[in-house]
Amino acid sequence: MTHTTPGAREAPDVLAPAKLGPVALRNRIIKAATYEGLSRKGLVTDELIDFHVRHAAGGVGMTTVAYCAVAPEGRTDRRQILWTPEALPGLRKLTEAVHAEGAAVAAQIGHAGPVANPKSNRLPALAPNRHFHATTTSFTKAATRDDLTRIVAAHGHAASMAVEAGFDAVEIHLGHNYLASSFLSPKLNHRKDEYGGSLENRARLSRDIARAVRDAVGDRIAITAKLNMDDGVPGGFWLDEAITVARWLEQDGSLDALELTAGSSLLNPMYLFKGDAPLREFAAVMKQPVKLGVQLVGKRFLRAYPYRDAYLLDDARQIRAAVTMPLILLGGITNKAVMDQAMAEGFQFVAMARALLREPDLINRIAADESVRSLCIHCNKCMTAIYGGTHCVLTGPLIAQPPVRKPRA
Repeated sequence: MTHTTPGAREAPDVLAPAKLGPVALRNRIIKAATYEGLSRKGLVTDELIDFHVRHAAGGVGMTTVAYCAVAPEGRTDRRQILWTPEALPGLRKLTEAVHAEGAAVAAQIGHAGPVANPKSNRLPALAPNRHFHATTTSFTKAATRDDLTRIVAAHGHAASMAVEAGFDAVEIHLGHNYLASSFLSPKLNHRKDEYGGSLENRARLSRDIARAVRDAVGDRIAITAKLNMDDGVPGGFWLDEAITVARWLEQDGSLDALELTAGSSLLNPMYLFKGDAPLREFAAVMKQPVKLGVQLVGKRFLRAYPYRDAYLLDDARQIRAAVTMPLILLGGITNKAVMDQAMAEGFQFVAMARALLREPDLINRIAADESVRSLCIHCNKCMTAIYGGTHCVLTGPLIAQPPVRKPRA
């Protein structure tokens, strides 16, 4: 792996070709993983392929397929993609379609842990400890050592299948209080064994997963990980510990880049997104008794945070100062000026989500005119669309629109 030391050379052009580990990208812009809600029975659909083709045609260097669970009980919804032999034909069709548009494609792999939906999966959700799962009104199961050994191996198996399916990269999910992230959190992890207590113990699962993936695929594809900088809840995983974990992951040599994120899908989901908290829209798509809970106490769980461009940059700078490995800046990347700032401050890549849901061809438009700014208004109503196919509610489902490609010279 080649790591770039911040400040060692002139800031790169975000729109120019770049290397992510062994993979050549046409630019440094990544479509971040956003659960599409378009898989069925653990398999790829034509609608899911169309979703990613549209982003590829719109100009990103790489698009990320989310969320590809490594185990049946690790899904937030039982429709999500599972790494099974039956899924391979559809995954190959997807990667081939994205490659035909000139973009690379990554698969986000992970285990949802306490964020998983046990009622949908018909399997108990796993967590560091047994606790009440408020959104599904059930209890999580404390993961055993055998569970964790199985799940670590399952990440390696998923990465191997990703190679077979033609993916250029995998993104390991270590954030948002999914399983690995929940083990990092002192608020959620009260274990007394080798997976609890000290930060070294709480980070054991994350490091073991990353090593298993590297051992499984070597340098055949790029390996990134999404790591929380903080959970956004008192007593949770915080920036000082995230800096140490980032250093350990760098020392382990398991990753080609680290994508920096924040927030807890379990405890404080809006902390990542910033902008409006669409309580009424969330309640409208929920079933009882969750609907009633959102209506009565939703403001405590879905708290609104002011939006600003590059809103994770302040914390991300501290990770940047602590490691030399390539970093991917996420959060409020909406225009060329913000991208250039990220490059100038030593970040090698940027990741975008909501802005590309609003305008999948935004990168092509920025390449043609650097003054173009995203039309996304950060209403976050796209979050409530995941149950029927994620899309910007202002434009309608992407699959209903033809791809907007870069004009030929």
